[in-house]
Amino acid sequence: MDPTKANQALRLLGQTYAGARAALHYTSAYELLVAVILSAQCTDERVNKVTEQLFREHNTPASMLTLSQEQLEGYIYSCGLYRSKAAHILSASRDIVEKFAGQVPEDFFALRSLAGVGQKTANVVSAVWFEKDAIAVDTHVFRVSNRLGLAHANTPLKTEEQLKQVIPQSDWSKAHHWLIWHGRKVCHAQKPDCVHCPLAGVCDEYAKNH
Repeated sequence: MDPTKANQALRLLGQTYAGARAALHYTSAYELLVAVILSAQCTDERVNKVTEQLFREHNTPASMLTLSQEQLEGYIYSCGLYRSKAAHILSASRDIVEKFAGQVPEDFFALRSLAGVGQKTANVVSAVWFEKDAIAVDTHVFRVSNRLGLAHANTPLKTEEQLKQVIPQSDWSKAHHWLIWHGRKVCHAQKPDCVHCPLAGVCDEYAKNH
């Protein structure tokens, strides 16, 4: 996408989703980290229901570690992939307690060293909690940015790299939320609502199919 068209797409996204923020519920870096780990292949709505009870009783790494693997699985079962998620949460909690004095590390590479924390999760925590410039590419961001033409990539990492080239760094974190909400509200995976899309005029996919 040429720079002029990209700027127009970003302007429209910013106008449409001004003030957009994370839909997950959290009150600390640790709660956000756990919620993002749980959100893999699961809706934010479901995660929020699960964490409402989980965080009421276990919202610190030390408290989480009082649970056995099986007990934690019982809390998070409905999020799917509950065995691996429980193992990751407990392992990450142990490292936070033993290696980082009980605090979620702000350093990106330290974040990435935690179990269950990939590029996307580390970017979310960096952008949302630590307010750093970062673009987290989840399924919505990947789908929307490639349909629009802001990126032309076949992996989340390549998509992230390309988005960083066309989006001003000061807008990285905001654009992440804009793209997510556009994916939720309009640019659905199966039946995108192109008729009511405010970005149809600058969308590569729409131009190709209409």
